[in-house]
Amino acid sequence: MPGRNPFAKDRAPKTPTPGDAQRPPMPKWAIWVIVSALVVALFASQFVSRPVGEKLSYTEFLAQVRDGKVVEITINNSTNTIEGTFRNGGKFITTGSASLSDADETLLKENQVDYDYVTPQPNWIASLVPILLPFLLIVGFFVWMQRRAMGQAGNIMSVGRSRAKPYQADKPSTTFADVAGYDGVKLEIKEVVDFLRMPERFREIGARVPKGILLVGPPGTGKTLFARAVAGEAGVGFLSVTGSDFMEMFVGVGASRVRDLFQQARKMGKAIIFVDEIDSIGRKRGAGLGGGHDEREQTLNQMLAEMDGFETSEGVVILAATNRPDILDPALLRPGRFDRQIVVPLPEYEERLAILKVHSRDKRMGPDVDLETMAKATPGMSGADLANLVNEAALFAVRRGSAVIERIDFENARDRVVMGARRESLVLTAEEKRATAYHEGGHAVLATVLPHSDPLHKVTILPRGMALGVTWTLPEERHTYSREYFEDVICKAMGGRAAEKVVYGHLNSGAANDLEQSTNIARRMVREWGMSDRIGPQAWNSQQQVFLGEDLMTSGREYSDSTAQLIDEEITRILTEQEARAIEVLTKHRKGLDLVAEALLEHETIDGPTVGRLVQQALDAPSHSEV
Repeated sequence: MPGRNPFAKDRAPKTPTPGDAQRPPMPKWAIWVIVSALVVALFASQFVSRPVGEKLSYTEFLAQVRDGKVVEITINNSTNTIEGTFRNGGKFITTGSASLSDADETLLKENQVDYDYVTPQPNWIASLVPILLPFLLIVGFFVWMQRRAMGQAGNIMSVGRSRAKPYQADKPSTTFADVAGYDGVKLEIKEVVDFLRMPERFREIGARVPKGILLVGPPGTGKTLFARAVAGEAGVGFLSVTGSDFMEMFVGVGASRVRDLFQQARKMGKAIIFVDEIDSIGRKRGAGLGGGHDEREQTLNQMLAEMDGFETSEGVVILAATNRPDILDPALLRPGRFDRQIVVPLPEYEERLAILKVHSRDKRMGPDVDLETMAKATPGMSGADLANLVNEAALFAVRRGSAVIERIDFENARDRVVMGARRESLVLTAEEKRATAYHEGGHAVLATVLPHSDPLHKVTILPRGMALGVTWTLPEERHTYSREYFEDVICKAMGGRAAEKVVYGHLNSGAANDLEQSTNIARRMVREWGMSDRIGPQAWNSQQQVFLGEDLMTSGREYSDSTAQLIDEEITRILTEQEARAIEVLTKHRKGLDLVAEALLEHETIDGPTVGRLVQQALDAPSHSEV
């Protein structure tokens, strides 16, 4: 017969019998009922046969016999218990010796008392316990060993199964209404949701839905929150998994879990697979120190084949999130796999305001809280940072003993998030406190008078985080920066060092972080942004990380030694010029620097308008004069 395996045995279909019908498994409580019944049967006879009646001493019993009040007695040979009946029908019980003496027997006969000796029969269940108990213990031990072995074998056999968590479409926990702002991101993701709900609408015109959508953005911008919102809005099967769930010590486990994941999705018909932190398995192949057969690369190969291989997965859309798209394999980002990349950036002012409203709607807010002002004062914060800000404000309100969250709580929370927690235990000497006041005063004065600097918000000499003092400016909403802006940033960072030179004539170690920040900006101005006239319009990115393996066998530098020397000279020139500029400006505004330092020593914390007023008072001129 064509297509028949000649080595296969013919098996006739088994005729089902009534005994083959599947019975429902016995519930666990039934086992306890059976055990309880056996225990009751074992001890019931002892409770049932327990003697009842008036308890008498043996002397009282003999006295009752002499008075002729006893009719009959029964003597238990096992327990020496004597049970009897009075002539009035009452019962009594007493305890005697193993056998009646001759005098007692004579007394019973003289008073016409019937007596009899009985030996109770033992419970047949109790007699079987010594025989059955060892046998039951041995059987139970072997059953326990068998179940333990089967459980271990089951764990080994299930190691290749996917660990994705399915979500029910009829019980959404998060929707797009819970995601504040990001209307453009919502629009692009809604296209996928609409295709899964109404595929005919797209097929009529010949449109093809993207198979994969990659959410790219800094940490805390809400990429995972968008995935949860898709799970609530899609109305189809949703499987959530992280990239690390595919990694195991066994070779081939990751690829097996990928196959099982897509099989689960295909069984749902229409489904969305969300892979969080996909960069853990999607890194560039052939770039690491290992060979081409390591577990991570095999997992990535299987995912590439499942997304757009020989067998396509219709109706299955993959949604992934990462904050490191530069290290992903190019094959993963090509059309047909992750067709679309959606950038989830840091929120703008309107989006920050909407996020603050979402996280504040279930909290008690005081009448003086202005979320619009707080949204303007938190540029650069992500959605997670804003959520943490609202929570910190609530904690500050609880510590104050307030029933509502007030503006002061938000101010304290913002200071804690941005500048760090205040170190109450750190006590500065008078000289250290004065040096810190002039150091921070130098930053504050330069932030006030430099034309391209960000507005000064607050300056304090209270130790916060790892710093002895903090000068805080509020960056304005901008997307491009000029060379003059970066020069003012470097000059402002040099303000603390310059103030120490102007006032004390020597330096200390307090400007280490300022120098690090200034050097990084100057290096990027020369190497990446083309802001050096001697270097010209050239750019070299930062050196790749070693774990990518791209620079392991190379020198890690794309320019000659002479160019490297020129780059170092330009970086040194920028830093030296801005330090000299900071010294010049602070020398010109020395009176204003002294006033700001004195105000810091007196109040410890002053705001930006106060600094501007002090500088203007010293010069009797507008605070933003030409420098």
